[in-house]
Amino acid sequence: MSKTTIKSWIIAARLRTLPLAFSSILVGSVLAWNDGATDLRVVGLTLLTAILLQILSNFANDYGDAVSGVDSDQRKGPDRMVQSGAITKAAMRNALIVSSVLTLISGILLLFLAFPDNWQLMLIFFGVGLLAIAASIKYTVGKNPYGYAGFGDVFVFVFFGLVAVAGTYFLQTKSFEWNILLPAASLGFFAVGVLNVNNIRDIETDLASGKYSIPVRIGREKAGIYHALLISAGLLTSIVFVLLNYGHAFQLAFILLGGLFLKNIRAVQSKTGHELDPHLKQMAIATLLFSAVFSVGQFFG
Repeated sequence: MSKTTIKSWIIAARLRTLPLAFSSILVGSVLAWNDGATDLRVVGLTLLTAILLQILSNFANDYGDAVSGVDSDQRKGPDRMVQSGAITKAAMRNALIVSSVLTLISGILLLFLAFPDNWQLMLIFFGVGLLAIAASIKYTVGKNPYGYAGFGDVFVFVFFGLVAVAGTYFLQTKSFEWNILLPAASLGFFAVGVLNVNNIRDIETDLASGKYSIPVRIGREKAGIYHALLISAGLLTSIVFVLLNYGHAFQLAFILLGGLFLKNIRAVQSKTGHELDPHLKQMAIATLLFSAVFSVGQFFG
């Protein structure tokens, strides 16, 4: 495999989105540690499965948008590998199969490790895993992909927020606390924020190609307001969680990142097209920093 080909696959994997997967697993694991249950083997396999699922979703998005015609020479973001011809459709289809299998294998190993004596829980989580894989592919692939109807935000919020954080917590503690859904929602809102930046950047080409994302449906100005609401909700839900579980002021240290999020909001509300691309990466990094500071606060709080 040539260096050019390797570079094309790295670009298709969209490494800048991977902090989202790491952020959710980190928060879920620290919350589990706070409740006296941390197995580093489970943490490692959970992280691997989440990263593979993220890459699968990115491959599916690259393939589906090229096949449907959503990706074209007029799109404002970085080149997509299938649309540009750097990766053939057949090669990407094979990559979808391989990444689906790898995700499934990693997930099965995780379940055997987490629930060695509980087949009922194993089957429940196996079903959730299959649903996540199917949802990652169906987002932009096949007939009537739900991402083109504006439901991508719901998928991201549920699987990269609620399921990722609460699922990570449950895999280690074998229990569920309702207030875990608050930081899980935070990560979900921030993940949707990353998607929203992407969709605002592509609003013109998405509209022309029939992809009705949330920004396309509500318009450019309201999409900027929507972005501010997503980030505000992400911060607020974690503040409520800390107040309900208060132990030390350092638990609220993540509020100091408010300036970074505000910068992202202002950029999203004032810039368009290619100008927004760096702020997509910034939003992903801000989410990772939030998860790190939040986790440290919980660890020492």
